[in-house]
Amino acid sequence: MISRVGKTCKHWLIKIAYFSLKVIYARRKHSVSPPATTGPPEFERIFRAQANCSEYFPIFVFSLWLAGVFFSQALAVFFGLMYLYGRYLYFHGYAESAQGRLEPLYFSAKMQWVLIALAGLGVVCTITQAYLGLDLLHSFSHVLGLTEHT
Repeated sequence: MISRVGKTCKHWLIKIAYFSLKVIYARRKHSVSPPATTGPPEFERIFRAQANCSEYFPIFVFSLWLAGVFFSQALAVFFGLMYLYGRYLYFHGYAESAQGRLEPLYFSAKMQWVLIALAGLGVVCTITQAYLGLDLLHSFSHVLGLTEHT
């Protein structure tokens, strides 16, 4: 069960490494030596895009795992991959122009909120089943017509 969520995390780590390499290449191209974080606008956009993606890593991983463990691994992986796709577009859009980051930013934020909602719903349903004996996930599935009444 956990392997699909783990593979999605692996994709994110690869993307973080890729974004970090892009910063290294931008530092060399624009002669910005560490620890400096300012330079030409092209460098600063790439640096900020990488930093921003790294800042959201803990939230993404936490919500991805919670959604995968407590709600649905398939849905968590799907929305996780959509989030990663949005972050990839965000990075490259931001590298081109500050305005180019907005649409992918909004898309990836929506995917992140879906993961948070799935995680929250999964945790609440697990708690209600464990302590109240109510299987809310099954009830929701039945109301939505996803399962037959048993």
